[in-house]
Order: sequence, then C-alpha cells, then structure tokens
Amino acid sequence: MGEGKLKGKKVAIIAADAVEEIELTSPREALEQAGAETHLISMEPGEIQGFEHFDKAGKHKVDLTVGDADAADYDALLIPGGVGSADQLRADERIVSFATEFFSQGKPVAVICHGPWVLVEGDVVRGRTVTSWPSLRTDIRNAGGEWVDREVVVDSGLVTSRKPDDIPAFNEKMIEEFAEGVHAKQREKSGAAR
Repeated sequence: MGEGKLKGKKVAIIAADAVEEIELTSPREALEQAGAETHLISMEPGEIQGFEHFDKAGKHKVDLTVGDADAADYDALLIPGGVGSADQLRADERIVSFATEFFSQGKPVAVICHGPWVLVEGDVVRGRTVTSWPSLRTDIRNAGGEWVDREVVVDSGLVTSRKPDDIPAFNEKMIEEFAEGVHAKQREKSGAAR
C-alpha cells in the first residue's frame, strides 16, 4: 500500500510501555513500506514493552528520547494507542509539547485508540472532529472536540481511528495525509487554539 509514496519523509512515533502492539507495529510497517524513515521516541532510552490488550507482547527499541528529539526534524507524527502508554505520554510535558509542535508547524498527525489523550492534554482537539476508543469520548468533548464513532476520521491533516480493527483504513488515510504534507488549515486551527 502506497509504496514509495513517503520516500524521503521522516516520521516520529511517540509511545511508552504498554503501547498496544498492533497499533505500533502495523502502522510503522506501513510507513516504512511506503518509504518513510521512522523513529520511535519515548521518555527514557532502551526499550518499551508492547502489550496485546492486557498481555505482554514484543519489546521495541527506542531510537531517541524526547529530550533529544525536535519536531522540526520530522514530516509527520504517529501516536499509537494502549491505555498505559497514552496515560504516561499525556503526563509528560515534554511529550505533549513535542506532539503539539506538529500542529503549530502544520504537519500531519495520525492517532489511534487512546492516543488522543495526548492531543486533549495539548489542547489541540478544540474545533476538530475526531474519533478514538469510546472511553475518551467525554474527554474529547470536554476539550472542545467533536467526537464521532467512525472507523477513520480526517480533519485538516489529523487522522484518527478507534481500535485495532480500524488499522487497515487508518494506515491508508495516514499514508495519504503524510504524503500530502503540510496543512495550512491545521496551522490556522492550532493558532486559534492557543
């Protein structure tokens, strides 16, 4: 899918321990097959532990810590889900700041499942239509976003999906938006949210 479409693009992926395994591995594989270079960014060096729901899955090497990463070096951002990962990410100011930089710079962002918690924390869902794991519905609405129950939603360069079953549609739209690149509308919206 999308072979060569992302050649020359660099994509940041932020995740922590308890990331939902398939929501990290499948989109990352799709990005790399499309020609993108991906970097897994987390709070600490070493490895993060993936989970399949509540069971341990694979370990994933962290390429950079958030302290050493600069959003300006990347063309796009992916935030996989996993309740434990997303909860840790949203509690780390450096991660939230890193993620919101993509909105300030008008770059495309793809987020699935519990990942939108990071966007809620960064106050970038205001005025946007998004989807997520259903338990985030109230958080998103309270943060000024419009939550919908759909397989995949695209709003000015922001791609969101609900769960692992949505991954094929999520990957397709993510590659499409990442290939398209900078979004003036996204920059406009994020400016209004500050």
